[in-house]
Amino acid sequence: MHLAQVNIARMLAPIDDPVMSDFVNNLDRINEIAERNKGFVWRLKGDENNAIALRVFADDFLIINMSVWESKDSLFEFTYSSAHVEVLKRKKEWFQKMTDMHMALWFVEIGHEPTPEEAKDRLLYLNEHGETPYAFGFKGAYIADDAVAYKPLS
Repeated sequence: MHLAQVNIARMLAPIDDPVMSDFVNNLDRINEIAERNKGFVWRLKGDENNAIALRVFADDFLIINMSVWESKDSLFEFTYSSAHVEVLKRKKEWFQKMTDMHMALWFVEIGHEPTPEEAKDRLLYLNEHGETPYAFGFKGAYIADDAVAYKPLS
């Protein structure tokens, strides 16, 4: 199995506002780094080669990022040991502080490209039930077998 991830963020201003320009100007560069990273499999993108223009939520200020990786280690390495960390450190410049969980990981069958609806479901589940093999964060020590055996609560 592979590992899917979603993270959402609420922008401080519209995407074309000068406040967001450094974030937007770094998107292609960071996405290229992700795609070249060992263990990268897939990422959600629209016509502009990113997911910014995709409207997944009723709130136009909420944006989504989704990707699939061979393992949690490969995703962790990209997130915290590549140039991505430089952008991550600046998130307060562009995004509001989220009170709910805004990042979730879960296992998917190899070859499966998760949908934004799946991602929304995993985030909702994580917020309602905490970390489980169905949806978890980087600290979750779950393996694919745990996810296969887990029966989500209703």
